[in-house]
Amino acid sequence: MNTKNVKWLWIAVATFVVSVVVATIISFFIVKNHGLGNQAFLSSKEHAPSTFVAMSEDSPIASHGFVKAAEATVNTVVHVRTKSPAKQVAFSRDPFFEFFFGYPQMERQEPRMQEGAGSGVIISSDGYIVTNSHVVASSTNIEVTLNDKRTFEATLIGSDPNTDIALIKIDAKDLPVSVFGDSDALSVGEWVLAVGNPFNLTSTVTAGIVSAKARSINILSGDMKIESFIQTDAAINPGNSGGALVNLQGELVGINTAIATTTGAYAGYGFAVPSSIVQKVVVDLKQYGTVQRAVLGVQIADITSELAKEKGLKTLDGVYIHSVVENGAADNAGLKSEDIIQQINGIRVNTVAQLQEQLSRFRPGDQVTIQVLRRNKELSMRATLKNKLGNTDVVSSQVNAEEYLSIRVKEIDNQTKSQLRLSYGLQITEIKKGKLFDQGIKNNYIIVSVNNQAIRTKDDLQQALDTALNAADRNKVLFITGVYPNGVRAYYAINLDE
Repeated sequence: MNTKNVKWLWIAVATFVVSVVVATIISFFIVKNHGLGNQAFLSSKEHAPSTFVAMSEDSPIASHGFVKAAEATVNTVVHVRTKSPAKQVAFSRDPFFEFFFGYPQMERQEPRMQEGAGSGVIISSDGYIVTNSHVVASSTNIEVTLNDKRTFEATLIGSDPNTDIALIKIDAKDLPVSVFGDSDALSVGEWVLAVGNPFNLTSTVTAGIVSAKARSINILSGDMKIESFIQTDAAINPGNSGGALVNLQGELVGINTAIATTTGAYAGYGFAVPSSIVQKVVVDLKQYGTVQRAVLGVQIADITSELAKEKGLKTLDGVYIHSVVENGAADNAGLKSEDIIQQINGIRVNTVAQLQEQLSRFRPGDQVTIQVLRRNKELSMRATLKNKLGNTDVVSSQVNAEEYLSIRVKEIDNQTKSQLRLSYGLQITEIKKGKLFDQGIKNNYIIVSVNNQAIRTKDDLQQALDTALNAADRNKVLFITGVYPNGVRAYYAINLDE
């Protein structure tokens, strides 16, 4: 090797050594100044990247909380299948055809049936099952399949469109049950599981967190609707309706009801009726056949920035009273318009949904303590809640069809059948001012069908009315087909919401 090459070799070696020494010195000072010491190598969990954070041994996830909650729930969730008459668009007969060829004999035609599916949750070992009202609405047949594949016919005990909760029962014993949990104790961010039968896929479990509480999304159609949903990002799809929302202890904290979507499938938002509402509704349906709903007697609104500015309010907390119903519970307790309701029995309410959820726990006749803000002064009042009729009596579940419609009816005789070529019908023998009278229906009119259901007896009329009143539709209507004794056919639409 010549002298020149040796010289360049020594220069390269020297440069490498100097570089190593400089890097070592710089690293030493960086570690020293940041005080990391050996922790620079992630020996401590608190300095680890978030994706590598270790869980403590007592973490619910580490202890298989999901698995335990799922195991405790899947056998209590059932598959609900229903059959109901398909809705048909009303049409007018051709008067020219009827003039030349007469009226066709009105024989009974079986309505086309449509099938539906959803989920339910067993809440008693003797077969009581909670589901959604919209799952079983208008159903003539309800079939329940357990997780062990046994199938039962179910009976509808009661339904409440105002909360979208229904109670059905099967004839069975020693069934596994879901235990109610405390939905009030749920925290936003807490893990929950949704269990149901989406797309007829039995016993499907999905996980998510509580995204929000006391959500009102304006989807229910009842005249006294209560919306205070638990919002979750656990996947909920068609068929999940009526299924269970449980915490990691496997306790039932909600009944899955709806999804927010533009496609009809899961899009990140699901909603469940909290167990605090479900328990009260179920007890009432079982005991009375209908919900004993307490009414405060006020027109209320959330306090927004716009409302606060318009009314000169100094707070955005609470629920604003627009008006008070005369001789209602609020009026008798001394509440006034422009008061701000802040608490019910010591529980703070900042939205209409929260206020409705609190009141939904009570029955007519119960007393509650209400804290209000009036002209920036806090007041406490005691109110005795009433029912929608303005008293504290128990509300009956049975609505008599003749009384409700203000008519008296009888089955048509054989002579009338022969003259009008009818096979069946109920003839109005007396009509008073009411829903039918107001639509122009006259005495002696013969009702042949209601909402595509043949009307042969008073029981048929009662069933048609009950089905219409319990439907989840926003507009509850009776489409009546019939004929007068002179042979003139007449069709009427009776709005039951008016």
